Amino acid sequence: MRARVTWLVELRRLVLLVLLALALGWPLGYPFQVLSGLLLLLLLRWLVQLKRLRAWLDSPDVEPPEARGIWGDFYDRLYSLRRESREQQTLLQSRLDYLQDSLSSMQDAAVMVSASGAIEWCNSAAQKLLGLRFPKDRGQALLNLVRLPEFHRYFLAEDYSLPLQVRLGSEREQYLQFSISRFGNNDRLVFARDVTREARLENMRRDFVGNVSHELRTPLTVIKGYLETLLGQPEQVPERLQRPLGQMAQQAERMEALLRDLLWLTRIESVQPRERRESVNVGQLLRELQSELATSHPQRRVEFRVETEASVPGDLRELHSAISNLVLNAIKYSPDDSCVTVTWAEEPDGLRLSVQDQGVGIEASHIPRLTERFYRVDDSRSSRTGGTGLGLAIVKHVAANHQAQLQIESRPGKGSTFSLWFPRG
Repeated sequence: MRARVTWLVELRRLVLLVLLALALGWPLGYPFQVLSGLLLLLLLRWLVQLKRLRAWLDSPDVEPPEARGIWGDFYDRLYSLRRESREQQTLLQSRLDYLQDSLSSMQDAAVMVSASGAIEWCNSAAQKLLGLRFPKDRGQALLNLVRLPEFHRYFLAEDYSLPLQVRLGSEREQYLQFSISRFGNNDRLVFARDVTREARLENMRRDFVGNVSHELRTPLTVIKGYLETLLGQPEQVPERLQRPLGQMAQQAERMEALLRDLLWLTRIESVQPRERRESVNVGQLLRELQSELATSHPQRRVEFRVETEASVPGDLRELHSAISNLVLNAIKYSPDDSCVTVTWAEEPDGLRLSVQDQGVGIEASHIPRLTERFYRVDDSRSSRTGGTGLGLAIVKHVAANHQAQLQIESRPGKGSTFSLWFPRG
């Protein structure tokens, strides 16, 4: 409103000046010459004001020039905007200083990278872990200084939903974990931390599980073989021992399945998610699984619905393991007279493999923990079905290795649906 009033006042002054020039020049017989002279003087005044404005803009610390009318209002508005800009810059700088101070105190490496990939800032931990030198390396391309092929692919792919773990090719075994966050105008904040201790412990755990499983298989095979021999000659075994021997054979079978799943889970966990080159026809896989179930579970009704012949990039053996685990779980935990439905369908944003049963369902409180190793919703029911407690853990790791999601929907008394959702690549 103030600007509008100022412009109206200036316009009124200009009109009065024109009328005055005409009034003075008309009696003299030179009205337009007098008007031109006055307009020239007005133009010179504006040029002087523009020169003062330019000088003031070149000296930001100087107070604005004194002026009246529209030029005074113009100076006031510019001065107010400049002051607000300074306050905003001061606030942003204080926040940036606070952020940098916070990151400097971290033991993890932190590097601020511009949208073009140049280093803007890094903390002292980045200089130790990544070999950067700041401020000497400011403006240098991060990828030229961190020479790790896995990190290059991770950085350029721009998919930072999962962290990246890299083993350094040095004499001392060392592992670094990278994670990247975007901020500002596509700038990035790169974090790196030394996870050598955690990686070694995880490797030790996997080696221990794998070695123990291998070592247990030999004595278990011997025990199972003797049990099968004894049970195969019932006439030579006292009747009072036949039932205990049958229970021992059943538990030996269960132990063998447990060791098999442990070894398979250890193998899957040791495989880092990678680009899959093999194209797996899930529809064909389901048809093969249908033939297998017709032999192993001829009494159960399992309906397969293959609504698309789309394939997914992946590992055939791992996908077969995950899908068969989902189907066998549905068979185990649903009534004998019910039907299990397996569907492979195409969706607008991906592909979905769903296994739906008509069982008793699962309480919502149990669903987040279903993929934990050996987690049991109902111990008595699980022992009756002979499950190992590792099936869904296997499915979870297979899904992660294929950039897929395991989704679970269940309501008590209404059955459950387990789905593998594959995003479009």
